[in-house]
Amino acid sequence: MSIGATLAAARRRAGLSVHEVSQRTRVTEPIIQGIEQDDYAACGGDFYARGHIRAIARAVGQDPAPLIDEYDSAWRSEKEITAAEAFQPGMPLRTRERRRVRWTAVLAVLVLAVLGFASYKFVSGLGRDRHASAAASSQPAPPGGHASPASVPAVQGSTVPASTGQASTVPASPGQASPAGTPSASPAAVRALAPAGVAAFGPAGTADGDNPQNAALAIAGNPATPWYSQWYDTPEFGNLKNGTGLLLDMGHPVTVSSVQVSLTSSSGADIQLRAGNSPGQADLRRVASAANAGGAVPFHLGTPAHARYLLVWFTKLPPDNAGTYQARVYKIAVRGQP
Repeated sequence: MSIGATLAAARRRAGLSVHEVSQRTRVTEPIIQGIEQDDYAACGGDFYARGHIRAIARAVGQDPAPLIDEYDSAWRSEKEITAAEAFQPGMPLRTRERRRVRWTAVLAVLVLAVLGFASYKFVSGLGRDRHASAAASSQPAPPGGHASPASVPAVQGSTVPASTGQASTVPASPGQASPAGTPSASPAAVRALAPAGVAAFGPAGTADGDNPQNAALAIAGNPATPWYSQWYDTPEFGNLKNGTGLLLDMGHPVTVSSVQVSLTSSSGADIQLRAGNSPGQADLRRVASAANAGGAVPFHLGTPAHARYLLVWFTKLPPDNAGTYQARVYKIAVRGQP
């Protein structure tokens, strides 16, 4: 008897419907129906097919070990999911290249404008200085060799009234621009940054993340349809692994100032935010963390991180409504400078 037929027969003996098995295992009904027909296309790979078979077998009272062995001998694929496939950009690279070219052109125009304005102020200041000097030298002196107060030209920056007949000893030079009026380039503004892709991530990387087919739901922003991890008997993953999470690919290195992760649970999650320029866990250093978190969880980086990859890594799972433990994420908002 095949794997699917064995599980279907055990489910009927247990008096369970496909919907009831789905509620117990957190495996979707279409996947269960496909497995009962020996169709594993919707599982997302061998790792997840084994996990689904194991969960369904336990729910219907069947020993999963021989079923897993049969799957490995009859259905195991030769090709595993690669990091390149997991992080295939959601938009053509040419589009991003053109966007960078446009930003370069805008920056060049701004720099030219600043330089032109500074040159204009400098040249116009020299012209005023020369004009004032020429006017002063052409003014005839009255008898006695002393200029009258009315004949003394006004000096920019003088704080002494002209009626006193005294000139300021430290006049401001017309040819020098005030520091407050000097234009300067402002730093790039912090704004929302859109990930180029997202993938489920496990202890071995993208090869064993939970529910990889639903990873895009983690950045979709709909709390009714979140990405969710597999369910576990304990907050510490039933001692089966040391964590699970989601890896964001920003497409190229960016400067990250803050990240907000939105969960459907109200508390109970321990989360680390990791960042790096390669998708291996050893290369992703922890930049922030939160304990017993729930709802909208903010991560404010004291020192902005310059990285291409961001890992939202759960080290402890929050409780769900079925007496087990599971992470559910529906939005990850990244802010910084591109």
